[in-house]
Amino acid sequence: MKMTFRWYGSGFDPIPLKYIRQIPGVTGVVGTLMDVPAGELWPLEKIKALQKEVNDAGLELEVIESVNVHEDIKLGLPTRDRYIENYRQTLRNLKEIGIKVVCYNFMPVFDWTRSDLAKVLPDGSNVLSYDQSIIDKITDPQKMADEIQKDSGGFEMPGWEPERMASLKKLFEQYKNVSHDDLLANLKYFLEQIIPVCEECDIKMAIHPDDPPWDIFGLPRITTNAENLERILGLVDSKYNGLTLCSGSLGSNPDNDIPAVIRRFGNRIHFAHVRNIKIHERGRFDESSHLSTDGSLDLFEIMKAYHDIGFEGYVRPDHGRMIWDEKGRAGYGLYDRALGITYLNGLWEAIEKMSTR
Repeated sequence: MKMTFRWYGSGFDPIPLKYIRQIPGVTGVVGTLMDVPAGELWPLEKIKALQKEVNDAGLELEVIESVNVHEDIKLGLPTRDRYIENYRQTLRNLKEIGIKVVCYNFMPVFDWTRSDLAKVLPDGSNVLSYDQSIIDKITDPQKMADEIQKDSGGFEMPGWEPERMASLKKLFEQYKNVSHDDLLANLKYFLEQIIPVCEECDIKMAIHPDDPPWDIFGLPRITTNAENLERILGLVDSKYNGLTLCSGSLGSNPDNDIPAVIRRFGNRIHFAHVRNIKIHERGRFDESSHLSTDGSLDLFEIMKAYHDIGFEGYVRPDHGRMIWDEKGRAGYGLYDRALGITYLNGLWEAIEKMSTR
């Protein structure tokens, strides 16, 4: 496996690349272009500049998260073809710098959603938290979105494009009659257009699970369990149509057995987000440290499942707590993610040594 660290780019991420380079076992960063709106073409010169900056720091850039999918594509509007063509050309541009995997999601309107960006735990750290009972009381999603952005510490929320958040009322109206099957059909159309380009460019698409993996605000979500993942992989039966397996997203529904999902989909998993969560009851969870005993997921069993399938893809620790008085992007501080990497590397080393005895 290749251990990576998500980085949002100079001017958007307070963590310098030289700090990431010092985390043991990290070979590269997972990059993005935060200043390109969803649906627009990623200019080749910007992509090359990002690669140079990362390479100059002694790190690789082989994974992108995310080339965000424009809402018109998810809605299946006539305007989608222009945005899909931009996506196709962006993939060709990414090929020029050797990108191997593009992580994306197909969540309507909202990306990952939490009811609290900084819940304080008994140890004094703070974490991202979700409580369905709080979400159910929200009658104005626009107000919620505004509050979340306000509480984000001045950082743009990953996946929450400002242009999208400014038109929630219109988007909710457009999604009023969009069913789960409609959304799946729109994903199929999108994949049928881009997977041939992925095959041409040797870039694997890796869809991220919905977070949380159930419908919210009456909006359909389709990347929620093993059965839905099977359907998505069958829309275009190509190895280039694959998965980002996020244990924290999919695992927030206790019905989802993460080690079993890993073993089921094997080589169609191109990117692994490995993190832990503490489930208090169905629909209520906190993110936690990676340590198995701190959460509800068994990280040893998850890493063993990856080892058992011979996983050679990319891994990142995903979200972390804010610890040691660190200030930064919610869920994306340096210290706890670095601790998470060390923990995952330790598990992997132990599993490898156990398997050879």
